This record gives sequence, structure tokens and C-alpha cells, in this order.
Amino acid sequence: MNKAVLAIQQLVVIIVLAALSACTDNAVIDTSQEIGARNWGYDNKVNFQVKIEDASKPYNIYFNLRHTAEYRYSNIFVLVHQTGGRIKPVTERKEFQLAYPDGEWLGSGSGNLYSYQLKFRENYKFPEPGIYNFSFEQNMRDNPLREISDVGIRVEPGQ
Repeated sequence: MNKAVLAIQQLVVIIVLAALSACTDNAVIDTSQEIGARNWGYDNKVNFQVKIEDASKPYNIYFNLRHTAEYRYSNIFVLVHQTGGRIKPVTERKEFQLAYPDGEWLGSGSGNLYSYQLKFRENYKFPEPGIYNFSFEQNMRDNPLREISDVGIRVEPGQ
């Protein structure tokens, strides 16, 4: 093989390896649960366990949501419950904007579904390593809240 072909092959291998390493996801967890019949009732808390091994790092925590184009509102209110470690149980009510005032969805669309990763904690420091439980509960007037397809959580290292 001549040197030029060998150099090109090595360059291609380096580019492919660099591209693959750039695609690695460093999330601690990024998962969702399907909402049955796309009807999220008050009694259907969606629960997730998050294992934190390094409490010295800050973390960004996101609420994952998917809804259909038939969702009736431009926002959603959610109760976020957190337990675990030595912290007292915490409940926060969060509002997330899902659309512009003109009705255009903010999420990324695929067919009839719109997906969001909505940050609700930035550079959050867990008090100690361990298992933390997060529960999401819809807090809108409608019960059940129609056209919600999936609810989830993403936790990733912060800055």
C-alpha cells in the first residue's frame, strides 16, 4: 500500500473515532414512562430512582415530556416530589411553557408528537451519594390531562 492511501485510512479512522466519542451521553439517567391512553390523571404519579455516585459534582435535572399536537394548552403545571438521602421530602410546583403565544410548539416535533427536555434544576448539588426518588404529578385543572404521551427525567453533570 502506498503512503498516501495509508495516511487517508488513518485519517478516516481518527475522524470516525472522534465522531463516536463525541456522541457519548454522560447522563446519569435519561428515561421516560409512557402515559396510558395519553390520559395523565392526578392519581398517576410517575416515579424514577436516580443513583448519585458523586455528590461533589453539580447536576442539571430535566423534566422530559412528550405530547400530541392535540394538547389543549401552551403550558403545563407539574408537582415535582423529591425524597432520598438525608434531605426532607421536597415538593415544588413548576410551570413549563410549551408554546409561543401564537400557538407554535416549542418542542421538537416528529409526526404528531412534540418532545421537550425542560430544565427545572441547574447545577444542583445532591447532599450525599445515594438513591434519590423523583415523582412527577400533573397539576392542571383537567383530570385526566389528555394528550400527554410520555413523562420522564434526565440528570446530567452540570458545569
